[in-house]
Amino acid sequence: MPEPQALADLLPVLRTTLAEVPCALLEAPPGAGKTTRVPLALYQETWLGEHKVLMLEPRRLAARSAARYMASLLGESVGQTVGYRVRLESKIGPATRIEVVTEGILTRMLQDDPTLEGYGLVIFDEFHERSLQADLGLALCREAQQVLRPDLRLLIMSATLQSDRLAQLLDQAPILRAQGQQFPVAVRYAPVPVNTRPEAHVSAMVRRFLAEESGSVLVFLPGTGEIRRVAEQLQGLPEHIHIAPLYGDLSPAEQDAAIQPAPAGQRKVVLATNVAETSLTIEGIRVVIDSGLERTPVFDPVSGLTRLDTVRISKASATQRQGRAGRLEAGICLRLWREDETALLAAEIPPEILTADLAPLALELAQWGATTPSDLAWLDPPPPQAWEQAQTLLHSLGAITAEGKITPHGKALVRLPLHPRLGHMVVKAQALKLGGLACTVAALLSERDPLGHLRDSDLSLRVHALQGRRDLPGGKRQLLLKAADQIGHSLKLKPAFAPLEELGLLLGLAYPDRLAQRRPGGEPRYLLANGRGAVLDRGDSLGSSPWLAVAHLDGHPREAKVFLAASLSEEQLLQLTAEQAENTTDVSFDAKTGRVQARELTRYGALTLRERTILKPEGALLTQVLVAALKSQGAARLPWSKAQLQLRDRVEFLRRHQGETCPALDDDTLTATLGDWLAPFLNGLRRPDAVDAQILQQGLEYAIGYGQLAQLEALAPTHWTVPTGSRIALDYSGPEPVLAVRLQELFGTLDTPRLIQGQVPVLIHLLSPAQRPVQVTRDLASFWRETYPEVKKELKGRYPKHYWPDNPLEAEPIRGVKRRPTPT
Repeated sequence: MPEPQALADLLPVLRTTLAEVPCALLEAPPGAGKTTRVPLALYQETWLGEHKVLMLEPRRLAARSAARYMASLLGESVGQTVGYRVRLESKIGPATRIEVVTEGILTRMLQDDPTLEGYGLVIFDEFHERSLQADLGLALCREAQQVLRPDLRLLIMSATLQSDRLAQLLDQAPILRAQGQQFPVAVRYAPVPVNTRPEAHVSAMVRRFLAEESGSVLVFLPGTGEIRRVAEQLQGLPEHIHIAPLYGDLSPAEQDAAIQPAPAGQRKVVLATNVAETSLTIEGIRVVIDSGLERTPVFDPVSGLTRLDTVRISKASATQRQGRAGRLEAGICLRLWREDETALLAAEIPPEILTADLAPLALELAQWGATTPSDLAWLDPPPPQAWEQAQTLLHSLGAITAEGKITPHGKALVRLPLHPRLGHMVVKAQALKLGGLACTVAALLSERDPLGHLRDSDLSLRVHALQGRRDLPGGKRQLLLKAADQIGHSLKLKPAFAPLEELGLLLGLAYPDRLAQRRPGGEPRYLLANGRGAVLDRGDSLGSSPWLAVAHLDGHPREAKVFLAASLSEEQLLQLTAEQAENTTDVSFDAKTGRVQARELTRYGALTLRERTILKPEGALLTQVLVAALKSQGAARLPWSKAQLQLRDRVEFLRRHQGETCPALDDDTLTATLGDWLAPFLNGLRRPDAVDAQILQQGLEYAIGYGQLAQLEALAPTHWTVPTGSRIALDYSGPEPVLAVRLQELFGTLDTPRLIQGQVPVLIHLLSPAQRPVQVTRDLASFWRETYPEVKKELKGRYPKHYWPDNPLEAEPIRGVKRRPTPT
C-alpha cells in the first residue's frame, strides 16, 4: 500500500492514473483541499478532450460553496469555468467545464441521457457519507461506463473510504492516499452534568471558550430545535459576537452568511447540524464544541414510516468534526461526553441505503430498466424487506406492474422532482382540477415543516403561512414558492392556495395508507388504515375531526405522533377509497348479551367506513362465530348428560386398548375440534346456551362415527346384567372399568365379567346392602375362596336380617332381605 503524499504532490499521479484506468479512489483527510483542488487539476487534461467534469456533493450548501471557491481561485464568477446545479438553483454557462451538482441531479441527468454525453469525469466527493443518491448514482454510472461509455472516468473521493470494498466493486481500482494539512487540535472532554439540561451546558461551554480563547466557535448540535434553544440561551453576548445558525432548512443566503468569515474585529458562534461536518471550511473557527449527537432518519419497512432518531455519532464523524478546529490554525475540540465513551462509538454511520425509504430508488431503477436490485452492482445492496415494501407501495400507486416494470403513470412520476407519493398526488390532482393546490402541498411536504415549532398539525396553517398570512423565518417563503413553481412548471400548472377544504383529499391521494379514523374517547387518538395507531397533541385544532389524512408522523411502533395532517369529510373519504374498499360481513359473539351479532361492514384497510346491523345473518357465519364462542368457554362447560359422559368414557376406554382407531374425546380435543363435530348441528342457533343434550348427542355420535358406535355395545357395553337380572351401569371414568354391585347379587357367580371380547377384566366393587364398598376384586373365584369368610362375619354382624350363606357359590343370588332357610 503506497504511503500518503501531500495532495499537491499526488495530483500528477492522479492525472496519470485517470489517463490509464477508468476508475480511481482518492483518500484525503479533512483540510487537504481535495474538494476544490482536484477538479481544477483535472478539467484541462487531454484525456478529457472537450468533455466536462461533473462533481457530486451530498448537500446544496457544499455544492454552492465549492463552486464559488473554485471560481474565486480562477479569478472568475460562478457560471463561467465553474458552475453549479442544485435543486431550485442553477448557475451554469456555455463556457462551464466543471459542474458541481447535488447527487439527485446526477440521477436525473443519467435517466435523461444514460451516456452522459458531454461529460468525461464524474467525481463522487465525500463518498463516506454514503447517501442513498450517491450509491444509486455510482451504480448507474458504473453500468453506463461498462455498457455505453467505456471512456467515462469515475473518481471516488473521501476522508475515510472503505477502500478495499470499493476497489473490488470497481475492478480493483487503484487507491491514492494524500496527507492532510491539518493543524494540531487539542481534544478535551466535558460531559453534561447530571440534572443539567444539555442546552444549558452547551451555552455555558460557549461562553467559557469565548472568554478564554480567540477565534470563532463552531457548535455541533443534533437538530434545529436544539440550535434554537441554545441560541436563546446565548442572548446577551457582546455586540461583536454574532450567533449564526447553520442547517439545511435555511435559505441559501442564510447558509452562506454562516460560513463567511466574521468581519474584522468580530467573532461568530456557528450553531450547526452535521451539515458542517465535511466539504466546508468555515472561516475563523478555532474552537469546536461537539455534542456527539446527530439526528438521522430511520425507515421502518413494516409500518412504512420514517422516524427521526437522535443517535450517537460515529468515530469517523467525531474525527471530521474535530478537524473543523484545525483547518486554518491550531485549535481546540471540546467533546461533551466522557473520554472512555469514544471507544464505544461505531466506526462509521450505516449507509443510508440500509435505513432509508427505498420507494424513490425503486422507481428510478424501474425507469432505468432494472426490475431487481441485483441487476446493478452495489457496495451494499438494498435490504430485501425495505425493497419489497417499496415495490408494494409503487404497485399500489400504479407506478409499476406486478412484475416491477414501470408504467406510463410511473414514467410521469419519475419526471417530477418529488417522492413517488407526492408525484402521484400532483398527477392525480390534475383530473380533479386541484393541480395548482397539489403543487403547493407537494412543495410544503418536500421541505422541512416551515412551522415546525408550532404544536398544531393542521396543514392549512402552513398554506396560510406560505400565502403570507403568517410569518415564516428568513427566506423560507421564497424557497417554498420557488419549489412549487418548479413542480408546476413541468406540468404547466400554476401553484394555488385554495380550496383549503380539499387538502385532506390531496393528502389522501399521496398517503392512502395513512387515512385515519378517530377512536372513541376524549383523547385525540386515531387508527390508521395500515393498522397503526396515531395521536395528536392535546389542543390540536384537528383533534375533534372524525377523519384525517396524515402526511407526516413519527415511527413510534405503538402510537405515532402526528405532525402534519388535514381533516377529511365522509364524502372525500368515500371518494378516496371507492376502488379499494371492501364490503364484508362481521359476525361476533357479544358476551354481555350472550348472543351472536351480525354486521355488514365497508372496510378500507383497518378502517371501518360504514356498518349496518344484519337482522337475519347467513347461517354459516352464525355457526362460525357460535363455534368460536363455545370454544372460548371450553367443551367441559357444555351441558353433558350422564349418558353422554359415559359414552365419551367408553370410547376413551376402547382407545386405550385399541389405539387411535378410536377418536380422542377428552375436553381439550373436543374443544379444539368443535367446529368439526358440533358445527353441523348448530344451524340457526344464536346463543351458546341453546346447545342442549340432544344436539350434543348428535355431535358426539358424529365425532365417534357410526361404524364405531355399532361395535361399542359389544366391546364396552353401558350395563352388565348380574345373576339377579339387575342391569348395573359400568363406570368407565377411571383407568379401568368398574362394576359396583351388591355382593348378594353375585352369589353363585364364579367368573369375573370381562370386556372387549374377554380381553379386559372388570374391576368389581362389592357393596354392602347399604351400597357401601366392602371389597374390590378382579377375581371373584379367589374372593369367594379366600376373602368371603372374613367379610361374611363382618356383614352378618352388621346386617343380621340378611342371608349370608356359608357356601356362596351354591346360594341363590338375591336383591334384598331374605331370611335364612329353616333347618329341617
